[in-house]
Amino acid sequence: MNATRALYSLLTWCAQPLLRRKLRRRAAAEPGYAHAVGERFGRYPPPVDSLVPHSTTDPLARFVWIHAVSLGETRAAAILLAQLRQQLPGMRLLLTHGTATGRAEGEKLLLPGDMQVWQPWDTPGAVARFLRKFRPAIGILMETEVWPNLVAGCRERGVPLVLANARFNARSLGRALRLAPLAKPAYAGLTAAWAQTDDDAGRLRAVGAPVRGVFGNLKFDVVPDPAQIEQGRQWRARLARPVVLLASSREGEEALWLENFRKKMASALTSKAPTAINSEADGAAAPLAGVQWLIVPRHPQRFDEVHQLLQQAGLSVSRRSSWAVQPDAADVWLGDSLGEMALYYGLADAALLGGSFAPLGGQNLIEAAACGCPVVLGPHTFNFAEAAELACAAGAAQRVPDMAVGLEEAVRLVSDPAAQLAASERATRFAAAHRGAAAATARAVLDVLTRQQP
Repeated sequence: MNATRALYSLLTWCAQPLLRRKLRRRAAAEPGYAHAVGERFGRYPPPVDSLVPHSTTDPLARFVWIHAVSLGETRAAAILLAQLRQQLPGMRLLLTHGTATGRAEGEKLLLPGDMQVWQPWDTPGAVARFLRKFRPAIGILMETEVWPNLVAGCRERGVPLVLANARFNARSLGRALRLAPLAKPAYAGLTAAWAQTDDDAGRLRAVGAPVRGVFGNLKFDVVPDPAQIEQGRQWRARLARPVVLLASSREGEEALWLENFRKKMASALTSKAPTAINSEADGAAAPLAGVQWLIVPRHPQRFDEVHQLLQQAGLSVSRRSSWAVQPDAADVWLGDSLGEMALYYGLADAALLGGSFAPLGGQNLIEAAACGCPVVLGPHTFNFAEAAELACAAGAAQRVPDMAVGLEEAVRLVSDPAAQLAASERATRFAAAHRGAAAATARAVLDVLTRQQP
């Protein structure tokens, strides 16, 4: 162990009490964080029958380990997992996570013989206990999760560790280069990295990662729940006005939406046509109040916070959790459920992409496109830069400089049925044109695995 990683290991070991305190605090809002806390530190129950016997040498008889830190990565992992199960019949899955939402989503992917635990905290001891316990045949890290001691531990034990669906933006590269003595050995210690884009591949190579292919984004292979889409479209058909969705909004974006909404409404009330936005002043082609607004926060712990924000502004709010047969009448609908984005996209005529109006890099726009929902993007899409550029070029999305223009463009689009239908069809074609990453990644995983056979 070099001096830099030794110092890092000391710091991560000293930080364990802080991690426990953070978990206790988060568990107050999300009880899942209080579950099996010992797993975070490599402490597991006594051996159970489902674990792989130490006498097993065939890598195909051991766990295929996938690490998907949060909800988005877990959904990408589900796409890859479906292909892996086709190409490796009978494979046993070991699934790890870092967040409660990721773990809850991951439970849906488990079959008999599979296991699910928390990602070990990146101390040498926790990593060693994790690897001794589960003895994976391969580790697949989803998208961004590269930890120095985890990589080193896998190399020491001969466990091939790959980075799948890898994305690496300019900010990540800058941070990695500032921590080069720690980051470069970690990335160089991977067995393979399969990037989403050529730009991601170039940045990964700059920190020493062994890039073995550029396969595209797994999320293009997602198949949205058809029942959810149909339910959303049925509800939409009963409405007299179009629906605009603020999708997967992040902290601060709901307040930004509210600020601009109120400004636009005030402008409409003081214009010569009090029921419509002044087209010369605001550029909108239809009344802002003639749209049904739907807000779906990215993180469930913020549902109540957003509800309170909207109510304090004097808006009536109807929450998804209260809908019996169909949405209740209200100024704003609040999507306070998990795993129903296909329903919300099916219900919406257009979506403002969360995470792109604050400097957070944007959320995944691919699911919206797959559901046929055209997207309005803010200026910050560095997490999905190429997908955003391709979507705009294909007419499946349009970029705006800020939330104010975003509201105008969304209202303009949904107020023109012909334009909205054409944009919806372009979104569907765009999503279909970029599929194939899941099959390519699964084949690459199988190739790594078979090379490990004695």
